[in-house]
Amino acid sequence: MLAKPTSKNQLTLPKVVVESVGAPEYFEVELRGGQVVLTPVRIQRGDAVRGKLEALGLTVDDVDRAVRWARTEVAEPGVLAEPVRSRYARTGSARPPSTKAKTGR
Repeated sequence: MLAKPTSKNQLTLPKVVVESVGAPEYFEVELRGGQVVLTPVRIQRGDAVRGKLEALGLTVDDVDRAVRWARTEVAEPGVLAEPVRSRYARTGSARPPSTKAKTGR
């Protein structure tokens, strides 16, 4: 497929190409050995991340503990530090209960 630059040095990517990579909002642009390489990038917005954390029932303290745990050096090879138990462990689920209202249908 060919794409011709406009007078403002812009390219329109063929629709089939964009659709095949999920129609991302951004592409990372690299020059590799004389070739221009476009890599689709998904930008996580801060609100989306905060919303996901809230939906999972995670607090700032939970994230701080997870970061500290991930940065902890292992005392012995092959031995991991004790992970923080999920607040949902007593339900037998690693995920929070659904927050969707039940409609009775």
